[in-house]
Amino acid sequence: MDDVAAANALGEYLRARRGLVAPEQVGLPGGPHRRVAGLRREEVALLAGISADYYLRLERGRDSNPSVQVLESLARVLQLDDVETAYLMGLTAPRPRTRRSRHAERVPPRLLHLLAALDVPAFVEGRYFDVLASNPAAVALSPRLVPGQNRLRSLLLDPEERRFHTDWEDAVVSFVAAARRVLSEGADDPRAAELVGELSIASVRFRTLWARHDVRALEGGTASVDHPVVGALTLHREKLPVEDVILVIYYPAEHSADAEKLRLLGGAAIPTQGSPRGESAP
Repeated sequence: MDDVAAANALGEYLRARRGLVAPEQVGLPGGPHRRVAGLRREEVALLAGISADYYLRLERGRDSNPSVQVLESLARVLQLDDVETAYLMGLTAPRPRTRRSRHAERVPPRLLHLLAALDVPAFVEGRYFDVLASNPAAVALSPRLVPGQNRLRSLLLDPEERRFHTDWEDAVVSFVAAARRVLSEGADDPRAAELVGELSIASVRFRTLWARHDVRALEGGTASVDHPVVGALTLHREKLPVEDVILVIYYPAEHSADAEKLRLLGGAAIPTQGSPRGESAP
């Protein structure tokens, strides 16, 4: 996330996305003799109704202020959805140049009370996907849901986490895409740069996905896991923003076998007295 990379974020995104669009998807002939994956620059320019020279300037960072109409045309050609289009628009918006200082992220006291009251797995996640606080049910679900753990790092680098998620590949694809949307918001963010750099070195899968420039909204869904005690579990997952942190809650379908398994795990967590772990990031 140095100054050069930040200045040409638009060009990097355009290059990555046109490489993912097959010619046949936009009505152009394909074939095995094409030298580039996806669309050529001149093809994108033609379909977007702009000159090839102007598009080249955009990709090379020589023009960082295209009109909304141009960006909308490019989004249409590159087949971006609403989240991806909003991300594209944001790449040309003015960004603050103030470097983020390192400071402890704090959990609002009312969230700690809520964690203690919930009998389903729940934890609080910070901006960089650090676990800031968790309840006993969350720790019973996964020992990696304790304060100080980083969810993105665990998912990519911890072998136990990979075995735990039966839908690991889908989970990684979604998580990295959500992480790019969040971590790319600050051009001068040392913690974000540190985390991206660490994962880029340690994980080939992360490097591959990060280079695609996929972006997705940070939202809930369904998690399928293989718990070492109760076996297969399918749980709904909600991610709820509260001030500057995210409350993550896992819960089963009502009256399901998963609900009974979760109750068994909850019983195993009783000795912790039901108090949530953690009040702030380490």
